[in-house]
Amino acid sequence: MTASPDVGTSKNTMRRIAIASGTGTTIEFYDFLIYGTAAALVFGDIFFPALGSAAATVAAFATLGVAFVARPFGSILFGHFGDRIGRKGTLVTTLLVMGTATVLIGFMPTADQIGVAAPILVVILRVIQGLAVGGEWAGATLLAAENAPKAKRGFYAMFPQFGPAIAFSLASATFLATALLMSDEAFVAYGWRIPFIASALLVAVGLYVRLKIDETPVFKGEVAKGGTSTVPFGEAFKTQPREILLGSGVMVMVFAFFYMAVSYLTSYGTATLGLERTTVLSIGILGGVVFAVAVGVGAAYSDRVGRRRTITIANVVAVAWALVLFPILDIGTPFAFAIGVCVTLFIAGVAYGPVGAFLPELYNTRYRYTAAGLAYNVAGIVGGAIPPLIAAAIAAAFGGYAFGVFLALLCLISVGCTLGLRETRDKEMSDVAGSKTLV
Repeated sequence: MTASPDVGTSKNTMRRIAIASGTGTTIEFYDFLIYGTAAALVFGDIFFPALGSAAATVAAFATLGVAFVARPFGSILFGHFGDRIGRKGTLVTTLLVMGTATVLIGFMPTADQIGVAAPILVVILRVIQGLAVGGEWAGATLLAAENAPKAKRGFYAMFPQFGPAIAFSLASATFLATALLMSDEAFVAYGWRIPFIASALLVAVGLYVRLKIDETPVFKGEVAKGGTSTVPFGEAFKTQPREILLGSGVMVMVFAFFYMAVSYLTSYGTATLGLERTTVLSIGILGGVVFAVAVGVGAAYSDRVGRRRTITIANVVAVAWALVLFPILDIGTPFAFAIGVCVTLFIAGVAYGPVGAFLPELYNTRYRYTAAGLAYNVAGIVGGAIPPLIAAAIAAAFGGYAFGVFLALLCLISVGCTLGLRETRDKEMSDVAGSKTLV
């Protein structure tokens, strides 16, 4: 008989699990997002100076995109072990890998110091970051979702979803503090390194929290019932290819909106609109708070009316917002910029909140870590890597509104994919046996 989280997990235990999952994703995404902030502010100048200002910015964002390409491979790699040996041990490993890569970036010599080796080494470390975060999200959400009672699964699965929100505010606050306490010259020379090196302290906290939690009862029940999958990746694609494909599409809007707001718009606000860096970073802190509130709203609402309906509403609203975003930003005032960033993040947050339960609920326990992580991270390439990389070129050639049309098309993909899946909130985590239960 498969263990049931509905009867096996106390409220006190769920609180510890919520803290552990949320703390871990916060640290992982802090490490991941400070790179995006640094890429927008300084990496073009210090790692790609020979390319010129415009090309250096594109190159810096290209290194940002490299990590998104690595993330699906990370979901396969760490998903294999997460489905074979368990969620807990795999999550400890992803945290250590991410922390090590991030601290090493903080100590990286510049192109002026070691030449072309500098950007090459940064790209390698960025790939390692991508592999780690590719294995992080699915494990953290499974830790919450596989322990949570069915009626509150959306609520408890939102805690790992808070990670990117808190991380964005924390990353912006860290860079803001360094910007306020030192000159621009000092910030470019060494100040940008502080957030990367300081992440070592956060990793130590995360490890302490994660080492105190236990394996999920759903995974234990699966092991006791029939053992684990030999090749989770192959079994997932053989059994539920449709749900993996549609699950990826569900997330495209969230990735597009979130990474546009936290990465590209940081550069757009300072370089194109001419806003002060401190202003843009302060708005980033506010945006992270707004995103966190929206995550909570979306997750709680999904327990009442369903994941599918909540995500669909957010995606439909996103289509309309994408068309007016850049006209609002181009007003050029700090208030208009704040509206653009905060509304974008609120819409993304409402859709992101339910996803922590929705994607795990789609897949069989035997390959759930792999399938959920793969769906999530493939969407990261389409929505998270491509838009920031091509935004500057489209905006320069055709104007910001044209890029808004492109964003709207990505949002329509998410609308269609969400409608292609059925509601999952009434599923027991141990009941999902294959695609026939969902179509």
